[in-house]
Amino acid sequence: MIIDLGLNVDFLYSFLQNIWHFTNLISFYILFGLLFAGVIKQVISDDYIKKHIGKDSLGAVFKAAILGIPLPLCSCSVIPFASSLQKSGASKSALQTFLIATPITGVDSIMATYGAFGWFFTLYRVISSVCISLLAGFLSMLFVKEKPITSLWGVAKPKATPLLLKQITPNQKPFAKRVFSYAFDMLFKGIAKSLLIGIVLGAFFASIIPKEFSDFFTDNLLLSYLFLILISAPMYVCALTSLPIGLTLILTGFSPGSAFVFLSAGPATNLVTISVVKNILGSKSLFIYLFSVIFGSVFFAYMLDLLFFENIKDIKNSMIEEENISYLDMFSSLLMFGLFARYLLKR
Repeated sequence: MIIDLGLNVDFLYSFLQNIWHFTNLISFYILFGLLFAGVIKQVISDDYIKKHIGKDSLGAVFKAAILGIPLPLCSCSVIPFASSLQKSGASKSALQTFLIATPITGVDSIMATYGAFGWFFTLYRVISSVCISLLAGFLSMLFVKEKPITSLWGVAKPKATPLLLKQITPNQKPFAKRVFSYAFDMLFKGIAKSLLIGIVLGAFFASIIPKEFSDFFTDNLLLSYLFLILISAPMYVCALTSLPIGLTLILTGFSPGSAFVFLSAGPATNLVTISVVKNILGSKSLFIYLFSVIFGSVFFAYMLDLLFFENIKDIKNSMIEEENISYLDMFSSLLMFGLFARYLLKR
C-alpha cells in the first residue's frame, strides 16, 4: 500500500509538472497569435476571400492555399465558411485547397508551433501544408468535373470590400475592442475546452507512456505514421489543440516526423470534417481530400525524419530545458488558465 501511494504521488507530480511545462511552452504564442488573428479578422473581409477563390483555375487554387494559411479557422469552424464559399460560386478545386490549408495552419497555430518546436519545424509545417492543399486542388481540377454553381447573389455578385470587414459606422465598437472580442470571446472560447483537454491528455500520456513503446514506433516509422493517422481520425483536434499531443510525442521519444503527421493529418481528418466534405463536394472529392492529406502527411513526415533530422534533432532537448521558460511564459500560462476558468466555468 505504501509503494502504491508512492507511485501515485510520483505520477501526480509528473502529471502536474507536465501540464505546467506544456502550458509554459505554448501559452504566450497562443495568446499573441489569437490577438493577431483578431487583427486579421478586422482587416480581411469574407467577401475579399470569396472574390479571389471563386474560379476553377490554377490561380484560384493558389490563392485558396495562401489565403488559408493565416486564417484562424479550425477544422469545424471552417465548415460553415466553406459552405458559404460554395454557395457564392467557389470551385470545388479551390474549396478542396482551402479546406486543407486553413485548419492545418492558422496564424495562432503558427506562432504556438514556433514557441514549442522552433523556427525550422514551423516553416516546414507551413510549406508542407501549402503543398498538401495544392495537391488536393490540382487533383480535383484533373478528376472532378465542375458543374456551374448558382451564386446566392443571382447573376451578379456584389463587389467585395477591398480589405475591410465592414464600413465604419458611428455605433461601431473601437478597433481594439473588436480585436479582443474576436480573439477571446469568439476564438479562445470556441477552443478552450478542446485545448484544455489536449493539454491534460498530453501531460497524462507523457507521464505514462513507457520508453519501449515509443522505441518500437521510432524503429518502424511508417507504422508510427499510420498509427497516428488512425487515432487522429475519431478525435476532434484543431491545429492549436493538437500541439500538446504533438509535444508529448516528441518528449516520449517519437520521431519529429511522427509528431508532424499528427499535427498535419489530425486537424484535417476528423470524422466531422470528412462527413461535411462528402456532403458538400461529393464522394470523389472526399477520396481526393483524404488521399492528399494522408499521402502528403506521410511523405513530408518521412522527408522530415530522413533528410532534415540534423535540423530538428535538438527539439526535444530545447523542450525539456527549464531555463528556457521565462517569467513572461509563466505569466502567460497563468493568464491562459484564467481564461479557461472564465469561459469554461460559466457554462
